Amino acid sequence: MPLPSTGSFYVYILLCADGSYYVGLTRKELNARVHEHDTGRHRGYTFSRRPVKLVWSHQFQRLTDAIACERQLKGWRRAKKEAFIRGEYSLLPGLAKTARSRDAPHPSTSSG
Repeated sequence: MPLPSTGSFYVYILLCADGSYYVGLTRKELNARVHEHDTGRHRGYTFSRRPVKLVWSHQFQRLTDAIACERQLKGWRRAKKEAFIRGEYSLLPGLAKTARSRDAPHPSTSSG
């Protein structure tokens, strides 16, 4: 059954026992979803990385906004996620550069 396009949706970041981060999206009550991760109710990324700790979350009214946020966060490297979690938003533009672009011998000449 598909999720409704409006309502209450949460995007969240969990810190796993191995130090990795998990980014997820849920329509469920957030604490209940975190509890499912922490108790291993579903086999998946966090199952073998318990316990988990909720380190960031945001509530959305539109599913499309929640999906866009989740995809964006999943695309970020660890350092950028950590700055975001700490609320150090001024650091995010500098962390947006990929490792490849930082190590490139010459600046990009593309317009995009």
